[in-house]
Amino acid sequence: MVDLLSRQPMRAGELAQAAGLSPQAMSRHLRVLRSSELIEESHDGVDARVRLYVLRSAPMSELKAWLEQTEAMWSAQLLSFKAHAERQA
Repeated sequence: MVDLLSRQPMRAGELAQAAGLSPQAMSRHLRVLRSSELIEESHDGVDARVRLYVLRSAPMSELKAWLEQTEAMWSAQLLSFKAHAERQA
């Protein structure tokens, strides 16, 4: 769902079809993503009854920052381990 929504806002039916899920399964996925605040609902501007699901950028930016910090930490750890192993050899 996140990958699909990263490309463009979509309706639930479009998401279900693209993911090969039933409407009920899609509803459960959307409920979890909304409760985790990864996505939000908006309206298409033409018909207020039509709900579009949009990926929120803030949580994704926070995740990206965390991943970058974690990668930097592990890179430093692995370089230290490599240096230690080479000294022992």
